[in-house]
Amino acid sequence: MLKVLKSGFYTTIQDTGRFGLRDKGVPISGIMDMETVSKLNALLENKEDAAVLEITMTGPTLEFEEDTFITLGGAEFSITLNNEPIDGFTVIKIKAGDILSYGRLKKGFRGYLAIKGGFKSDKVLNSRSYYPSINPKGIIKDRALIPYEKTDTFKPKLSEMKVDDLLDENILQVGKGPEFMLLSDKQLEYLFFKEFTVANENNRMAYQLNEELSGHKVSMLTSATLPGTVQFTPSGKLIILMKDGQTTGGYPRILQLTDKAISILAQKKAGDTIKFKLI
Repeated sequence: MLKVLKSGFYTTIQDTGRFGLRDKGVPISGIMDMETVSKLNALLENKEDAAVLEITMTGPTLEFEEDTFITLGGAEFSITLNNEPIDGFTVIKIKAGDILSYGRLKKGFRGYLAIKGGFKSDKVLNSRSYYPSINPKGIIKDRALIPYEKTDTFKPKLSEMKVDDLLDENILQVGKGPEFMLLSDKQLEYLFFKEFTVANENNRMAYQLNEELSGHKVSMLTSATLPGTVQFTPSGKLIILMKDGQTTGGYPRILQLTDKAISILAQKKAGDTIKFKLI
């Protein structure tokens, strides 16, 4: 078991999410920064959908009760194992009784802790991912116990990995959304040449941007949305749906972020800037 001594600000269990249920109004949920987690799970030779801890803004203090192996990545925290600093994207051997502590957040917004074999919390609708109304036990609280499999014989093919740093990127590659053609030349120029600022209203459901386009009077039927869909409200506000975003919406869907762009945006916080690049 992993014993949670301190849970941090917003620590949750996440895997790749819930699929095949959007017609019933169930969001995909799951890992916000898949670019990072796919590399962490690859280092541990885990399955792609192995569950990890997603750590937001302030990290936890954790005690391992059994031997295992871990990797860390995503946002840059000051992290120690038994009071000794450790590096990200490196396979680290853990012994029973070891204590992992997260300190100051240096860069980014969401960190990830992957473990050999993945965390073994209960599945709800075929996923371990936290979503408040579906899997409330997926949010981590003080004194929680999180199951994992004891492992002491793992010999990784790769012990570390050099990765491109997503934390410094701010260009979000996007495709055209279904209502892209509603935009005027002036709106298009503003959209692709302007730098936008992440608003205070940002979370796992959606990111809002401070800067606005000129508004519109388009009325449309509620239609399907996806993580990464950019909605355009009548007032001109841009809302970017994320992993916990609703499955339908009534605003024009003008852009669609790539998977990598979702990961980049997941590491931004209020006041950070982004730009759109049409591909």
